[in-house]
Amino acid sequence: MKNKKFLWLFSLLLVVGLFLAACGGKEEGSKTTTDEKEKEETTTPAEEVAADEEQVLNLNMSAEIPTLDSSLVTDAVGFDILNNTNEGLYRLNQENVAVPAISDGEPTISEDGLVYTFKLRDANWSDGSPVTANDFEYAWKRAMNPDTASEYGPYMMSGVIKNATAISEGTVEYTELGVKALDEKTLEVTLEKPIPYFLSLMSFGTFLPLKEEFVTAQGENYAKNSEALLYNGPFTLKGWDGTGLTWQLVKNDQYWDKDTVKLTQINYDVVKETATSVNLYTNGEKDRAGLTGEYAMQYANDPELLTEADTSIFWFKFNQERVGKKSPLANKNIREAISKAFNKDDLASVVLANGSMPANYMIPKDFTFDEDGNDFRDVNGDMSTFNVEEAQAAWEKGLKELGVTELTLEILGGDSDLSKKMDEYLKSQLETNLKGLKITLKEVPFSVRLELDTSQDYDIQVAGWGPDFQDPYTFLSLWETGGGNNQMSYSNPEYDQLLKDINGKLALDPVARWEAMAKAEKIIIEQDFAIAPIYQRGLMFLVKPYVKGVVSHPFGGDYSYKWAYIEGKN
Repeated sequence: MKNKKFLWLFSLLLVVGLFLAACGGKEEGSKTTTDEKEKEETTTPAEEVAADEEQVLNLNMSAEIPTLDSSLVTDAVGFDILNNTNEGLYRLNQENVAVPAISDGEPTISEDGLVYTFKLRDANWSDGSPVTANDFEYAWKRAMNPDTASEYGPYMMSGVIKNATAISEGTVEYTELGVKALDEKTLEVTLEKPIPYFLSLMSFGTFLPLKEEFVTAQGENYAKNSEALLYNGPFTLKGWDGTGLTWQLVKNDQYWDKDTVKLTQINYDVVKETATSVNLYTNGEKDRAGLTGEYAMQYANDPELLTEADTSIFWFKFNQERVGKKSPLANKNIREAISKAFNKDDLASVVLANGSMPANYMIPKDFTFDEDGNDFRDVNGDMSTFNVEEAQAAWEKGLKELGVTELTLEILGGDSDLSKKMDEYLKSQLETNLKGLKITLKEVPFSVRLELDTSQDYDIQVAGWGPDFQDPYTFLSLWETGGGNNQMSYSNPEYDQLLKDINGKLALDPVARWEAMAKAEKIIIEQDFAIAPIYQRGLMFLVKPYVKGVVSHPFGGDYSYKWAYIEGKN
C-alpha cells in the first residue's frame, strides 16, 4: 500500500478516512515524502548513538487497533504495527525500495516470468522457532480460504498468484493457490501472468508468514491480544489486550537483523483529540504530535515543525444499496450534485490546514509517472470541481426523477476531533447549496466504521485510500463490480472491461495501458460520479529534534522504526 507519501502516524492526526487496503486501506496515517530537515536527521549513523542514551520513543495513535491478524487487517493502524513487528520476503528500505528481507537475496525467475523461487535466510519467530517456507504457504492460502473471510487476500492475489482468481470465484479450492514450500528453506510462487510490480507486493502485510502450528493452537483466540501472536520483525508487541488504548513495541532479540535496531521500546497511547496530543507533546510526554486547523497555524513557524506530502486520497463513497435496499444515491444526478456542492479549497486550507490539498481526481499527484517522467495526474487534470450552479441543476433533476422534493442522508465519519470538524463543514456546505437536503452525522470509532462499511449500512461515507503498490491500478481496482472493497454496489461493465484489459492484454503495452487507466478514472469521477474526491492528504506535525531515522513509506505500513534512534535528548 503505498509509496511514501505518508504522514506521521495516525497519531498524528485525522482519522478522517477509512482505509480499507492498502492499503488499504488505511486510516489517516501517513505516507509521505520527507522534508529536508528530516533528511538531515537521518544522516547520522545509528552506530554512533551514545551508549548511555535511553532508546525509548513515545507516540500517540489516533485510533485503536481493529485487528493484527495479517489475513484480516485492512486499516492503516494495523498495517503500521505489522510492518514493525513482522517481516515478509521483502521489506521497504530507507529509500522505499523493496529489498530482500526473509528472502535470502533475489529469487530465481523462470524465463517466462511466471515462476519465482525464493531461498529463505536463517530467521526465527519470537518463540525461537525457525521461519520456514511452509509459514508463507500456509499464510497465503489461509488468506484465500473463504472461511477466513479475508478482504485483502483475494484483492491482492487475484490476477497475480496462480489460481487466486478462480479461488475467489469459488471454482477452485484455496489449497490450489500457486504457492508451494519445496523444502523448509525454498518457496516457489507461480503467477497468473508476468507482474512487473510483483516483488514490491512481497513487502505488503497480507503476504507476511504465519506459523501454522501456533495459529492452530490458538484457535479462536489467535491475534486477540499481544500474547496470542508471534513476531519475526524488529519489535514484538506487548500490553495489548485486543481493545485497549495503550500498548508497547519492544525490541525483538530473535530478529535476524537485531543489531540494526537501536530502539528498545516504543510506547503508544490512543489520543483522538489534537489538543490533547499537542499538550502531551509540549509537556514532554510524547515525542510527536499531529497538527490541524488552529494548531497548524499556531505552530507554523515552530522549529520543530515538519510537513509531509502524502499519496492518500479521501472521498465520499456513495452507497447505492443500503442493507439490500436501493438508496437515493443510486441516482446519478444526486451523486453529481453532492460531488460538486462543497468547497474543497476552503476545506483544505481552513478546516484541515495541514498541508492537504483539494482533490478533483482519484489518482494522486506525484505518485506515478510514465517513461518520460510525466505525472499520471496530468492526463485527466481536474474533474468534478466545485460548481454550485451545476450542482443545483443536477440536484433538481435528481429530485424530480426520484419524485420527491427533499432528502435526508447520513454521512458516516470518524470520531476524532478533526473528523468531526470536517463533517460539520461538509454538512453545512451541502445543506446550504442543495435546497431540500438534510444531512445527519454518524461519528463512530474506526472499527465500527469498518463494520458498517462491510455491511453497507450507510448512505455517504468519508473514506480514504493509500496505495498498496506504485501503480494507478491500486486505486482503480477498488471499484470493480463485486470487488472486496466496492461496498457501495457500484457497477459499470465498461469499467470492468477496462480493468481486465489494464491488468491483462495491455500489461506489456505501457502507452495503451496508461490511456486505459486514464479513461477508467474519468468514468468513475466525471461520468458516473461513483465517488466524490475531497482532498489529497498532507500532514504537519511536531517532532522532537532528538528523534532520528524514522522512515515513512508510500504504501504498506506507514512507518518503519527499524532504523530509528534517540540522540541528543539528554
